[in-house]
Amino acid sequence: MSRGLIVGRFQPYHLGHHNAIKNILKEVDELVIVIGSSDNSYSIDNPFTAGERVEMIAQSLKEENLYEKCFIVTVADVNENSLWTSKIISYSPKFEIVFTNNPLVKQLFEKVGFKTNKMISNFKDIDGVKIRKQIVLGNEWKKLVPKKSIEFLEKIKAKERLKAILEKEEKE
Repeated sequence: MSRGLIVGRFQPYHLGHHNAIKNILKEVDELVIVIGSSDNSYSIDNPFTAGERVEMIAQSLKEENLYEKCFIVTVADVNENSLWTSKIISYSPKFEIVFTNNPLVKQLFEKVGFKTNKMISNFKDIDGVKIRKQIVLGNEWKKLVPKKSIEFLEKIKAKERLKAILEKEEKE
């Protein structure tokens, strides 16, 4: 049985992530999904809590019967790259391959002996920053996010939270 790993902040979990995970699961039997920066929330870059991100991912994966093939792990930030991979390895079930499009993540995991591979997604120009801005502006963000993530973000009043965070940041 083969097991891969991906790392992301998932702020929020979007169709780019979802499509990449579906593609990765065609290559491996199981996948460890590491939610990074789990100790950060209610900020411009990390507005959602680790628990909220776990729920978004889990609900979206369950809808497509992918959840049983995945492990979701949260890992707090380590501000030293040489320790970061060790922390992820110690918090995660064993894995053989890391999927990433980040050159530094690729280098760090290869340095400690892991094989790496690119993540492939059919959704190229989606990123969390863009989606968070569109949520605040009330633009067409829903076409960029899985249905279950949309429902979850609406339930937690993501738009109001993001506006409050922006307002707080502007005052500081």
